[in-house]
Amino acid sequence: MGPNRQVLLASRPQGAVSPENFRIVEVPVPEPGEGEALVRNEWLSLDPYMRGRMSDAKSYVAPVEVGAVMVGQTVGEVVRSRDPGLREGDKVLTSLGWQLYGVAKAKSLTRVDASRVPASYYLGILGMPGITAWFGLFEIGKPKAGETVVVSAASGAVGSVVGQLAKGEGCRVVGIAGGKRKCDYVTGELGFDACVDYREGKLSDALRAACPKGIDVDFENVGGTILDTVLRQMNLFSRVVVCGLIAEYDAQKPYGYTALRSILVNRIRMQGMIVFDWQARYGEALADLAARVSAGKLRYRESIVEGLENAPAGLIALLSGGNFGKQLVKLA
Repeated sequence: MGPNRQVLLASRPQGAVSPENFRIVEVPVPEPGEGEALVRNEWLSLDPYMRGRMSDAKSYVAPVEVGAVMVGQTVGEVVRSRDPGLREGDKVLTSLGWQLYGVAKAKSLTRVDASRVPASYYLGILGMPGITAWFGLFEIGKPKAGETVVVSAASGAVGSVVGQLAKGEGCRVVGIAGGKRKCDYVTGELGFDACVDYREGKLSDALRAACPKGIDVDFENVGGTILDTVLRQMNLFSRVVVCGLIAEYDAQKPYGYTALRSILVNRIRMQGMIVFDWQARYGEALADLAARVSAGKLRYRESIVEGLENAPAGLIALLSGGNFGKQLVKLA
């Protein structure tokens, strides 16, 4: 067993994240104590929320301290256990962050069945992104058959699931994505009714053409200009699920929204969502998502970078829209 490699937060970004914000170190592999297990991480999840954790601005969770291991979920294999509930060879979902090995309390680890689906799925469609899509759409968006649902970042880990779930409810689903290749994937592979390419520069006109009856539900992952444009086309008593604001994470000053009056005029219900609020009910979402995956009703795509040393580049690509589907780092 070689040394443990870790990626630390070297400095807080001022604007866009850069490679200089990270530092890679080698440290001894830790030994598990009583009731703990040593895990060799095999897959690392990269997610937009990590940008917020790199900042010391007030948020729903504490920031990563400078000099600490970057946060993140992983799936790995137990290589040493000092708890009767876990055996060597068990595959587990962890929160051990950007490192090759980590020790955790056995009770904090979730055993996963990698014989049914690839282990990486538990970081994506059967993990936090899938659960986020499920609760955000059904608990806040509350789509009804015949309504129009718009999903920004539609080819991403969360947006791709949201759109497919909404189609299952009998909705017209319109995605927003960057580039023809992503839009073709959203309509051709995922089955959305239409997809608007925001990079073409005619977002308002294209969105109006794709949503002739207006917008009833907006699942918002981007914010900024996209959210401002969508708000102008929302229907009476429509709903906005604010899941992410990736366009604003690197901003040095807040985005100046100009369409907030639409919330008043159209009596729009807008609610932010943090998936942890439904933690006690994760089982409901996972059971439904797993059934849909097994039945071939949910399509899923992964964007993979190889090696822990490439995790910073993977996150930078994700934050700039360079990923295609769920962004992962293959560690093993």
